[in-house]
Amino acid sequence: MVLLRIALLILAAVLALPAQAEPKVESLRLYAFDCGRIVFDDLGAFSDTGEYDGQPGELSAPCFLIRHPKGDLLWDSGPGDRLAATPGGVKIREGVRAVVAKTLQSQLDAIGLRPDDIEYIAFSHFHWDHTGNANAFARSTWLLSRREVQALEGQPTPTSVTPDNLSAYKQAKVELIDLDRDVFGDGSVRILRANGHTAGHQVLMLRLPKTGTVILSGDLFHTRENFEQGRMPVFNYSRGETLGSMDRIRRILKNTQGRLVIQHDRRDFDALPKAPAYLD
Repeated sequence: MVLLRIALLILAAVLALPAQAEPKVESLRLYAFDCGRIVFDDLGAFSDTGEYDGQPGELSAPCFLIRHPKGDLLWDSGPGDRLAATPGGVKIREGVRAVVAKTLQSQLDAIGLRPDDIEYIAFSHFHWDHTGNANAFARSTWLLSRREVQALEGQPTPTSVTPDNLSAYKQAKVELIDLDRDVFGDGSVRILRANGHTAGHQVLMLRLPKTGTVILSGDLFHTRENFEQGRMPVFNYSRGETLGSMDRIRRILKNTQGRLVIQHDRRDFDALPKAPAYLD
């Protein structure tokens, strides 16, 4: 009986250990994490030409981990793991509810990583649904659009930005981006300026060894229809800058025969391998 108890204690201790961390990768990988969804009573605000007026719907709110031989980059951090404590979702404002079924932390655990293991964090922009877990990565280097930071620190606070989500950047190591940024210096992971949705909006371009070019859209496009028809939200910072950014990304996709992942479109997210599987 004593031996059985000892064996059970040892087994419990082993099961309590975190998953063994994956070794540094030999080539580029893209992991897609389901960090939540946002449910709307009316999607009308997502086109300033009226196509969605009165239509209910929902948008996905993913996070992405890019693993490179020189380090890891988290791209966008979702609405926030704290929302998972309310299974039915949390009311953000009238007609808008955020639902988090899986925490980002649990999805990192599944591949043996902790927030402190992530070398870099970057955001398409600072809206609340992209920055909810940001402060968990206080030890990472934050790669931030200078224009987004200037807007954040100005008055009034930009619409849909929750400054508390980003409070850790004041103590973290920060590198400001003015134009584009080659994250690892080999052209395989590039943050591209794509202003317009917000003052300093960005997209992420990857050159994966098997898949080729993949662009993560941020909020340059919210749906496949917005991409195909050139629609944009009524609340964008600049219509003109948005149209210029749309044109730039379309040209890059054409010239590279690349794949666009529209982050908020569930169809695009569902087409990606789910962690711990990955795209390479």
